[in-house]
Amino acid sequence: MARREVGDVLLEVQDLNVDYLTLNGAVRAVSDASFTLHRGEILGLAGESGSGKSTLTTALLRLQRDPAVTAGGKVLFHDGADGVVDLVPRTDKELRHLRWNKLAIVMQSAMDALNPVKRLGAQFVDVLREHDPRMSEKEALQRAGDLLALSGIPRDRVDSFPHEMSGGMRQRSLISLALACDPELVVMDEPTTAVDVVMQRTIMSQVLRLQRELGFAIIFVTHDLSLLLELSDRLAIMYAGRIVEIGPSEELYRRPKHPYTAALRDSFPPLYAPLKEMRGIPGGAPDLLNLPAGCAFAP
Repeated sequence: MARREVGDVLLEVQDLNVDYLTLNGAVRAVSDASFTLHRGEILGLAGESGSGKSTLTTALLRLQRDPAVTAGGKVLFHDGADGVVDLVPRTDKELRHLRWNKLAIVMQSAMDALNPVKRLGAQFVDVLREHDPRMSEKEALQRAGDLLALSGIPRDRVDSFPHEMSGGMRQRSLISLALACDPELVVMDEPTTAVDVVMQRTIMSQVLRLQRELGFAIIFVTHDLSLLLELSDRLAIMYAGRIVEIGPSEELYRRPKHPYTAALRDSFPPLYAPLKEMRGIPGGAPDLLNLPAGCAFAP
């Protein structure tokens, strides 16, 4: 489990709500989400498919697409230059100077995001010079090589096309690309789902090394609770659009307070303890249009 020093508050999320507008009415996909993230901290976000993890993270950066809309709440980014900025009411134009420079994201199916007809170095140059027009192409290529080297990728891969690289190498390249402008926060949404377990471990080791070198905070999204227990400082557990429990990773694992957290913990095998019978979680996810009163998991 992660052990690191964390700094001041970087992000405050207060009662954030996100709806999907459908023919049957507004579906509340994220309900009253609230948490803080500190500089240099890794926050894990876990929950089953459809629990609202990806919707929450895209809403944090104001990247959600129709029919998703932010229905209330605040996302306060503590920017050293501009003070505290609420991202929710900002337009894309107003957020342009924050995205990639301060806030970055590695989305699901990220390996498909690389341009197949451009060399890798040219894609770094496009990003870097778009956000800093004063940077020369030579400087941008040098920056690309530095970031790739930090990720364990040979510098000469700046001349490679995406199809000339393995899946794991493409994934690490995309993580490096997200870090191109030295952001303070990186959201990683299921960044290792398309690779095997061995490559997953390699990628996560590189992510931790990059995080130690560069000092950025991470919101790491996955359904793999065992991975988050090793990676994150704190864990947030989502169910039916709500954060049902949040706390230090080890404490959450050893002494879960919510029945869903306990059930999630018991649904995967322990790595370093005696074998035990795994217990599945019976039933199915509730209908978000007709949620029961009280707790959606244990009403």
